[in-house]
Amino acid sequence: MPDAALIVLAGTDSPSDLGRVVNALQTAREFDEAGDDVAVVFDGGGTQWIPQLEDEDHDYHALYADVGAHVQACEYCADAYDVHSELEASDATLESAFDGHPSVRSFVDDGYEIITY
Repeated sequence: MPDAALIVLAGTDSPSDLGRVVNALQTAREFDEAGDDVAVVFDGGGTQWIPQLEDEDHDYHALYADVGAHVQACEYCADAYDVHSELEASDATLESAFDGHPSVRSFVDDGYEIITY
């Protein structure tokens, strides 16, 4: 079984960024439904998406909720992008294993494929 870490770096500045986020969530659901291990890591400007996707009125809330158990976020970037309190209130796991950031190396070491959006 292939395992994947999907890293969402796309911010919230343009309509194409939403497309990247939706593609990441769709891919996460595909891996999850196949029984693979998957992580969706919102990093950098991507951390801004979680509060929006947590909103039940968001067009892609249901898709986000489908993979919510696999969602992680960079703690450092949550602070940098002023969404830390919203992420603490969410179901996302805040990660800070490497200098306040998620450890991509750990995913690689565990055999995960890294896919960026």
